Amino acid sequence: MTLPAASTDKSAGAGGVGEPLLPESSGGGHGASVLGAVFNVSTSIIGAGIMSIPAAMRVLGVVPALLLIFAVAALSDSSVEFMLRYTGWDSGPPSYAGIMGDAFGRAGAKVLNVCIAFTTTGTLVVYLIIIGDVMSGSVGAGDEHAGVLRELFGPQWWTARELVILATAVVVLLPLVLRRRVDSLRFTSAVSILLAVVFMLISLGIAVYALIRGTAKMPRLLPDFSRLSSPFELFTAVPVIVVAFTFHFNVHPIRAELSKTSDMKAAVRISLVLCAVIYAAVGFFGFLLFGDATMADVLANFDRSSGAGVPQALNDAARLSYALHLVLVFPLIHFSLRVNVDELLFPGRRPLATDTRRFITLTAVLMAVLYALAIAIPSIWTLFEYSGSTFAVCISLIFPGAIVLRDAHGIAKRKDKVLAATMITLAVITSSIAIASNIMSSINGKVEGGHAADR
Repeated sequence: MTLPAASTDKSAGAGGVGEPLLPESSGGGHGASVLGAVFNVSTSIIGAGIMSIPAAMRVLGVVPALLLIFAVAALSDSSVEFMLRYTGWDSGPPSYAGIMGDAFGRAGAKVLNVCIAFTTTGTLVVYLIIIGDVMSGSVGAGDEHAGVLRELFGPQWWTARELVILATAVVVLLPLVLRRRVDSLRFTSAVSILLAVVFMLISLGIAVYALIRGTAKMPRLLPDFSRLSSPFELFTAVPVIVVAFTFHFNVHPIRAELSKTSDMKAAVRISLVLCAVIYAAVGFFGFLLFGDATMADVLANFDRSSGAGVPQALNDAARLSYALHLVLVFPLIHFSLRVNVDELLFPGRRPLATDTRRFITLTAVLMAVLYALAIAIPSIWTLFEYSGSTFAVCISLIFPGAIVLRDAHGIAKRKDKVLAATMITLAVITSSIAIASNIMSSINGKVEGGHAADR
């Protein structure tokens, strides 16, 4: 997985545009199945943003939010198709950094590595924070809500948030992140997808229970502009959905272990459809249950009853299923973080998985840094939202589109370049408006979505 040198030799494509770029089988494949690839891709997607979908639906309304979810899913499919089309032209092992290096040189590959490192670091720190909040509890804006352990055993020294996160990191997460192959995580990925479905079903059950008791909130189909300080605030939901579909950095590691690399397109499309349906369901049920009180981290709503009259057992089941889902997603995201940091710090070295000392040392250092950040920054929601407007949108939309427009090997059709230009234009415009709106809202003290103060 080391960073391949940028290839300037275009003779690799001498066979012509019609020559298949993705062979039916890969010599380095390990025989992984399509189903395993679907589980790993779906885990990469769902783990990135399911907690924010109900809040995005609160801002946009049901109909625009559903349209945005499926539109971003379609754009993600196109961007991954672009990436796969340009895979195999450079001389090194297939990777996202390799195709960026092939198109824009080593500097382009480094920029991608930096974006992935920042995005995955922020995501993993958020996961640790949420796990700590669910198990131990948190305090925000003078409002304290206990975690599951404190509800069961009361305040104890061993239920402190710092110790709970440390124990989870060392005892549970460390053995998982020490796995060297992505395909070895297919079983944990399958369980994590099952837990995401369980979370969706629990949300459905709670919503039905609230409907029967008459405590459910009728969701708005369209945005309520009277609740917005500016119509531009609608654009703040776009980065949230983009983050929720940012998985591109795991495409090549998962593809490399398929027995037939050409199956990757099908695996990605199945995963996108599955995840879009889960997002739509969780967003709708969460918005139905909590209405305008829906927070950016929907688990905060489950932590409080929000007046829904829901039994505490259901609340705890929802919180625990989601926390365990994050535990199982963590190693897959950590895999990409470790590879990209290794490529930044040790370019040209032998593959990380074959260097035991470097592998273990880098893993331990990254886990220590993530733990320190999770303790030092009790909530980084605002940072997470801004990263969606910058790093995540570059990874998922702007860079794949730029690779097509650069078209280093002359294989892009006119419609491909039109779509790529449209992707980049939409990404830049919506992200710029979202960033400006967030800055203005922060200045005015009207930050939407339940950021740190709400949590």
